[in-house]
Amino acid sequence: MILAVTALAPPASAADVTNDDVTFTNGGVTLHGTVVAPPGGTKLPGLVMVHGSGEHSRDDYRDQAESFARQGIATLIYDKRTEGYSQFERSYSTLADDALAAVSVLRKRSDVDPARVGVWGLSEGGWVAPLAASRSSDVAFVVTLGANGVEPSRQQSWAVENQLRRLGMDGSLVRMASSTMLRQLSAGGVFPEAHHDPVPVLKSLRQPILGVWGAKDILTPPGEAVRIFRESVAHHTLRVFPDAQHQLRRTTDGFDKLPGYAPGYFELVGSWVKNPPSASTADEPPAQDRPSNAVTPLAWYESTWLQLAVLAFLLVAFAWYPLVRRGPAARPARWLSATGLLAVLGFLVVDVLIQLSMGKGLGPVVAGRPLPWLALQLLSLGAVAATIGTAVAWWRNRGLRLGLLLAGGVVFVPWAIYWGLLGV
Repeated sequence: MILAVTALAPPASAADVTNDDVTFTNGGVTLHGTVVAPPGGTKLPGLVMVHGSGEHSRDDYRDQAESFARQGIATLIYDKRTEGYSQFERSYSTLADDALAAVSVLRKRSDVDPARVGVWGLSEGGWVAPLAASRSSDVAFVVTLGANGVEPSRQQSWAVENQLRRLGMDGSLVRMASSTMLRQLSAGGVFPEAHHDPVPVLKSLRQPILGVWGAKDILTPPGEAVRIFRESVAHHTLRVFPDAQHQLRRTTDGFDKLPGYAPGYFELVGSWVKNPPSASTADEPPAQDRPSNAVTPLAWYESTWLQLAVLAFLLVAFAWYPLVRRGPAARPARWLSATGLLAVLGFLVVDVLIQLSMGKGLGPVVAGRPLPWLALQLLSLGAVAATIGTAVAWWRNRGLRLGLLLAGGVVFVPWAIYWGLLGV
């Protein structure tokens, strides 16, 4: 779908839209919003805009709301709840009920047709908006932008791999960050709603849905999403914009963000909301560089508590040896203590940097490995060699101090393999 002009968000103007502040409640939490509408309208369709992930205020979507209002749609934007919502806590069920409370506000307005009020959801909102619609016939239609057909954990794994590969990284570091670590975070409860399955919700919908994606989306696997929506939703209109990214902004590669939205995006949403077609249609799913992969549950030996116990044991084993001096220290033992401790502590630092900056703060990349990761792998190889030397020294002089260190070296090997430090 290519048009000759660029869809820039129209400038704000007090003359062509009205702004009415509203409040509504859900679960004891008061939410604040604004209804942006054309002046003097009657029997208008209504649209509630549901946020993507993270903290958002109503102003984040004001430019789009004003564009929809200029097309004759009363649009409600609201500040996303902060109570019960954070990086480590959220409930799609609660967010869906927030959206339904907003739908109720629009349906009660004198200038809105209560039978023509729907929900619009971006990204995370693409899980929430269909869930809200599945719970209430008050929702007349659904619009999604950059929505997922897969679980949040699977989507995040795909997005992390895209980001790291763009920086030139490959191999064990990518597998650790996009799979192993995500599986641990999901199992440990640090990744809320990690395994929310959108397919049963999509299959239960009776309302028409407009799904819109950018072909160069690097956060949501767009090809899979289009196929899943096409197969799951009975009444659908699915559109793909070729040179658009996750939020339908113009882009060259999915990572940059050029001024303006994809040409035709606002017109498509406006015309569809005012008159949803009766027949289902779908664009061809866009190509993906790689498919997404399921984030599988942990085996017993991978359990979070066992991993934490192993980590604590390694730190004690490697740090205790130089702190407790009893007789001369064997050179391999000193090397094992140093390389093992540095590898474990360095791994924790690198992992935090990856989580915080998606790998951007790790410096130059050599042979698919950022220099800190390459250094950790070399330290790990040194620890393996030192473990062999320590085993020989312990066999000649069996002592508790040396035995604990050797045990640490032996446990370090499978731990380092699991986390990719001894991988290619």
